[in-house]
Amino acid sequence: MSNASLSPLPSPDRPDVTARLRDALLGASFTADGLLELLGAPAYAALSRSETVPALRATRGDTPLELLVRLFLLQQPVPHARVADVLPVDACLESGWLVRAGDDEVAATVDVRPYGGPGGEDWFIVSDLGCAVGGAGGIGNRAEGVVLGVGGASMTLAGLTVRTPVSAALDLGTGSGIQALHAARHATRVTATDLNPRALHITALTLALSGAPAAELREGSLYEPIEDDETYDLIVSNPPFVISPGARLTYRDGGMGGDDLCRSLVQQTGERLSEGGFAHFLANWQHVEGEDWTDRLRSWVPRGCDAWIVQREVQDVTQYAELWLRDAGDHRADAAEYQARYDAWLDEFETRKVRAVGFGWITLRRTGSAEPSITTEEWPHPIEQPLGETVRAHFDRVDYLRAHDDAALLEAHFTLAGEVVQEQVGLPGAEDPEHVVLRQNRGMRRATRVDTVGAGFAGVCDGTMSAGRILDAIAQLVGEDPVALRDRTPAQIRLLVEQGFLEPA
Repeated sequence: MSNASLSPLPSPDRPDVTARLRDALLGASFTADGLLELLGAPAYAALSRSETVPALRATRGDTPLELLVRLFLLQQPVPHARVADVLPVDACLESGWLVRAGDDEVAATVDVRPYGGPGGEDWFIVSDLGCAVGGAGGIGNRAEGVVLGVGGASMTLAGLTVRTPVSAALDLGTGSGIQALHAARHATRVTATDLNPRALHITALTLALSGAPAAELREGSLYEPIEDDETYDLIVSNPPFVISPGARLTYRDGGMGGDDLCRSLVQQTGERLSEGGFAHFLANWQHVEGEDWTDRLRSWVPRGCDAWIVQREVQDVTQYAELWLRDAGDHRADAAEYQARYDAWLDEFETRKVRAVGFGWITLRRTGSAEPSITTEEWPHPIEQPLGETVRAHFDRVDYLRAHDDAALLEAHFTLAGEVVQEQVGLPGAEDPEHVVLRQNRGMRRATRVDTVGAGFAGVCDGTMSAGRILDAIAQLVGEDPVALRDRTPAQIRLLVEQGFLEPA
């Protein structure tokens, strides 16, 4: 299917019409909160799974909001006369937001999805028809240059991004513009790039319809549109990271072999980051026979950058192939064609000796340290979003630990982080627990096993006594040599600080 099958897009050069359309949508409560109230939680959640029947049933009335949901989210033609009571219909027809459908109806040319900003803003994400919710394989547009709306990956990236005021932000592979929209809240200047010119067009629509400042839009792959001397304080990218045989679908397939696109993106970022700047990526990576995945990812990190790499999920190659075949709707195609495509995926993996594919996020921070820190971990457990403040705090702790040797740690004062609880595990009725676990109820929601000294130490950290004095008191209490305790405990303190259980006072 070629780009010719995609609908013509509204003009981005009619700010007057876009402003009037935005006012009309807000006036009808076509917002995230308004949708939830109208549809109810089950139908609203069904939309995210590409199931439209509950929403269709919930919008059989004739209110302005029901009309707009059918028009912009469910791709239903609606009566021209009725729309004229809600929208500036003639201006929308002239500028391309609407087209005539039959003698007395109009239809939308794009999906428009209400989206609630982190500060309570009412935003609107524009995407191709059938792609505002679910995915390209859901409601069903599989055109090569299709531009998707907001999915789970987009919201994950937006949630883990560090949100501090910056001069310049770069959204690499902008798609529908959701990351650029978030960045516009705290960046003086936003640049958005994409290989797909249609995506840049839609990003301009998203920003304008959301009432956000315009971004500088540049066409090209990865860092090609960026000048050699340009640097940014923030770089974000939800790239086409799918590891596939070929580059059939622009929105997901990187067009490079294996995980080379993600590797290239990460490796080229170091020289594009300003000192102290952050870069956030979602990525897939190969688990290759005879190779540790952490070694593979460590080799991607550019010089001069700290890194925090979190693997959230691992799929074997058959699960992975099936996931993305379904995403493209190939499971509904001819059986022989489906089998041929499936075979091609497995052939690709077999050639590269790939046994599984990992998914997660990669955060880089440009640092002037002579010894950058690289943390790799597997964390498939639930987390608390937004995570941006947790990410920033992680790198603050990296700086702290890098500047404090064991002797300095013993002189330092610490406090127990908020919402940390202790769990004791052992047989019922036993006098002593088999082990003690500290658990966070915020951020990464980590759990770490500690010995009784570590638990006792963490429990009395309120910032008033140095770590060394606390250990001396514990040594006296348990009858242990204080020198020996001071020698063996800093490693445990360092781990508790690194993972965010203890905070420097």
